[in-house]
Amino acid sequence: MDFTDTSHSSPTSPTEGADTAVRYEGDKFYVVAIGASAGGLEALEKFFDNVPPDGGLAFVVVQHLSPDFRSLMDELLARHTELAIHRVEDGMQIEPNAIYLIPPKKEMIVSGGRLLLTDKDPTTGLSLPVDTFMRSLAQDVGDRAIGVVLSGTGSDGSRGIRAIHDVGGFVMAQDETSANFDGMPRSAVDTGIVDAVLPPQSMPTAIMNHIQGNLSAGGVAATLESVDDSSIGELFRALREAYGIDFSYYKPTTVARRVERRLQLSGTYKLSDYVTHAREDAEELNSLYRDLLIGVTKFFRDEEAFKHLENEIIPQLLARVPAEDEIRVWVAGCATGEEAYSLAILIYEALEARKRPINAKIFATDVHQASLEFASTGLFSEQAIEEVSRDRFERFFVRQGNKYQVAPHLRKMIVFAPHNVVRDAPFTKLDLISCRNLLIYFQPDAQKKALSLFHFGLKASGVLFLGPSESPGELSDEFDAVDRHWKIFRKRRDVRLTANVRLPLSPGLERLRANAASAGKHPHNVPDIQLLRAYNVLLEEYAPPTLLLDERRHLVHSFGGAGRLLAMPDGRPPDDVLDLVDNDLKLALAGALQRVAKEKQPVVYGSVKTKRLPGDQHVRLTVRPVTVHTTGEEFYLVSMESRSAQASERVSEAEVDFQVESRARLNDVEEELRYTKENLQATVEEMETTNEELQATNEELVASNEELQSTNEELHSVNEELYTVNAEHQRKITELTQLTEDMDNLLRSIDIGVIFLDDHLCIRKYTPKITGTFNILPQDVGRSLDTFSHGLEHHSLLEDVHRVLERHQPIEREVRDRRGTWLLLRIMPYEAKESVEGVVIALVDINNLKSTEEQLKRMSKVFMDGADPIIIEDLDGRIVDLNREAEQIYGWSRDELLGKQITVLVPDEHIEEAEKIRRRCRNHESVRNIETFRKNKSGRHVPSC
Repeated sequence: MDFTDTSHSSPTSPTEGADTAVRYEGDKFYVVAIGASAGGLEALEKFFDNVPPDGGLAFVVVQHLSPDFRSLMDELLARHTELAIHRVEDGMQIEPNAIYLIPPKKEMIVSGGRLLLTDKDPTTGLSLPVDTFMRSLAQDVGDRAIGVVLSGTGSDGSRGIRAIHDVGGFVMAQDETSANFDGMPRSAVDTGIVDAVLPPQSMPTAIMNHIQGNLSAGGVAATLESVDDSSIGELFRALREAYGIDFSYYKPTTVARRVERRLQLSGTYKLSDYVTHAREDAEELNSLYRDLLIGVTKFFRDEEAFKHLENEIIPQLLARVPAEDEIRVWVAGCATGEEAYSLAILIYEALEARKRPINAKIFATDVHQASLEFASTGLFSEQAIEEVSRDRFERFFVRQGNKYQVAPHLRKMIVFAPHNVVRDAPFTKLDLISCRNLLIYFQPDAQKKALSLFHFGLKASGVLFLGPSESPGELSDEFDAVDRHWKIFRKRRDVRLTANVRLPLSPGLERLRANAASAGKHPHNVPDIQLLRAYNVLLEEYAPPTLLLDERRHLVHSFGGAGRLLAMPDGRPPDDVLDLVDNDLKLALAGALQRVAKEKQPVVYGSVKTKRLPGDQHVRLTVRPVTVHTTGEEFYLVSMESRSAQASERVSEAEVDFQVESRARLNDVEEELRYTKENLQATVEEMETTNEELQATNEELVASNEELQSTNEELHSVNEELYTVNAEHQRKITELTQLTEDMDNLLRSIDIGVIFLDDHLCIRKYTPKITGTFNILPQDVGRSLDTFSHGLEHHSLLEDVHRVLERHQPIEREVRDRRGTWLLLRIMPYEAKESVEGVVIALVDINNLKSTEEQLKRMSKVFMDGADPIIIEDLDGRIVDLNREAEQIYGWSRDELLGKQITVLVPDEHIEEAEKIRRRCRNHESVRNIETFRKNKSGRHVPSC
């Protein structure tokens, strides 16, 4: 399986010494990618209602937006958060404590902390902007990426969150019960990698808990560094029992990162507690298993490397292999099969170009059964095959609904099978082995073991294709470097490697050796080698010829002289024990093993002939199941005791006569076969009569289905966009309704008569006060103003209205109504954005103002015509008015004194006294009948009060 882990190249989470909030260290803050579509507005509002304004996070919202309508998302979200909201512009830098919104008609990625936009191609059909952005985010910020999938239809986001998960990021999906449309959240949850499924309002708290857990989990990795630790050993045993994989071969740091992640997500920070939890919860153990086996792959991954294979390696390989021979390739750790299919495409094209028979076999293996099942179906999404060229896409893929099936002629080149590169025997006589980004996770001994098996399986001059960070290591002398950059090597010679390289690796075996060595130091213990020799003598003396087989029918041990019943061929020994016995014994042994595997009970055949025994000797064949309870491993014990023909005829109750049983079974099979052939012939005849009709109908349906599928995808995308627009408009309508009600209440409450007219002078709105001047009723809204009479003494009202509408200049006049009330008439242009779309007429009652003005005029006349000189000054000593008598007495004109300081009229010796009088006035103290002196223009003192 492809264990690519990019976390080693991405910035690690800070653990100590953070000088700001615990959310980020320096500029390494977390970025939250939020994917939403239909129904996402409500979810986003609930989400940001609970986001702290100073959390140190950046939020990027990616929606399915309609290209035909302006998005109102920034205005709507502003009511639910204090964070700064930005509509993304190309090259915009991401900053913490901010929200970034994708604009319509754009695709967006992030690179180097900057948001990059490209125009959406309208001809590409279905767009997946959430997947596109999340994948770029995972690559850019690594484990500081957080993916959130909210309400929406379709499956957008389900591939993007996988990229975030694979680099150690945090993934969340909205609870389906709280989503208006559950398509996107359900597709995300179905991937099996979502860390939390919550309603939107609970997500911010979960995100902060995850981040704080990342920064505070200090000692877990150090604990996991020791593989001998009892807790991690127990965890390895649980995984080995459940999935048959020994993770003690993996590097401790690799295991530590993944186990630490599961500890944080499960809320457990003690390893022993987590081991107990994982043993009791099969789902959690499976989640850990999936995290440890990260299958990251795609078609033609590392394009330059595959170009080198296509142009250099494969042509050289074909030149060495005769046309009649089969080309054999092994893809170890194939994950979901993309790399195996990529190699198959290259080899198929090369054979076809050289007009050679398509005679190639590709063995694609992995330890993850679910990945193998996916790979063997050969069914991929459009997003998965985006790296395949158009020409190859048309030749090697067939559309199946909304996915694409690998063509049968390519699929039959590949055999998918479970295989462990450390434990199982390798494939042999191989021309090419591809094992990329797997060995980097193994400990050195396991790497050496796997490489030695690859070396054994390759032909001389066979090619080994490794990952960018891998090399043959200690076996470099056995390989020539073809391309050091892309790690392509060629086997130098066909030799057996040294024994210490080829020893099987097992921590249990190493401990057994250590115990045996320590036991040999004590005089009271018998060395293991002597004990084993004693066992062998006893078995040879008392046991019949017996074979010990494992559950795969591999020969584990033979004793009691069983070797004389076996035929060992030349060359590499076969894996299956059935290949070591003659045909007579093979049939009986195969049947017995099959029955024992099914029934879990011993099977005894009393008389089985074999060419390996002289004369009339027969074999009494016994097969028993054997289970090792400590490990759960199953074995078969096969005893082959020779008997004379006379003894073989006496069959006990526990024995089965193999000849009789086989003949009876053969008769039953022949009768069943005869009956099946008759039914099959009748069925074939019926099928042939209907096949032609179905074929024609099927072709029509396929064509119609393709058209409908394409139309459905386009309608589906448009529907999502329209729903998003509709939700935004609905929310905006609600706000406008509230504003309209506020305006109506304002108009009803003010004591001013106002009429709003449109550009055709038709009534739009009015206040109740205006009805006293214009006879307007509620049903008159929409009628033209010139159809109404008014009670103003202003006959040119309509002319003034038209003038304002044309010239955009306001007009003010004082007018009287029929009751003699004075009114201020204001006619103003109705301005909307950058244009004038009507007129506003306002009537303000100024009758009291006019009465006051008349009174002031009368008082002013009395003041000016008074017999005594009067000067009015303010509290700062400035002259604000004086009458004619004061002008005559003091010799100053009115214009000369207005605005000047009173000191021009006060003698110097009385200035201080005058200031005291003003101070008393400012303090609201009374000043009565105080006689003072003032000077006239010539300087002569004049008494005054």
